[in-house]
Amino acid sequence: MDQTARFALPQLSPGQAQKEWFHNEALQRIDALLCPVVEGPPLALPPGGPLPGACYLVAAGASGSGAGQDGALAVFSDGGWRFVNPIEGFRVLDRASWQMLVRRSGAWEAGIVRAQEVQINGSTVLRDRQAAVPEPTGGAVIDAPCRAAVASILAALKTHGLIA
Repeated sequence: MDQTARFALPQLSPGQAQKEWFHNEALQRIDALLCPVVEGPPLALPPGGPLPGACYLVAAGASGSGAGQDGALAVFSDGGWRFVNPIEGFRVLDRASWQMLVRRSGAWEAGIVRAQEVQINGSTVLRDRQAAVPEPTGGAVIDAPCRAAVASILAALKTHGLIA
């Protein structure tokens, strides 16, 4: 049976019997892949009583229906579980946390946004990390509370990775 290169969708062949089965199988997979939303983080055991159309991620070392399907997208349908192996860069929305999960280096990555800059209403608010800013020293008058406040601001900027 011929299949597509990325998601192994079954393709029809000339003169093939039971074409409706292959066509319907492809539609089931497309339905899961078109706008993928999973119900939560990867599961080691399939949930009990899922509704048709519910999608889950299979955890490494899963058992039951998900055994041997590590990292796959599991979709429940009237015909049972269907598994789709994700490709690098595949994205799903986790309904439980409302975070995007991205398939990167063979694993699901959650909560990491990768960008060169962040804009809000057309204004850049975040770019590459800047060089370190030295803490205040010296001066004729030393204002200890002011220095403590500046040190706290610098510590926060470093903690958030905005400055070195």
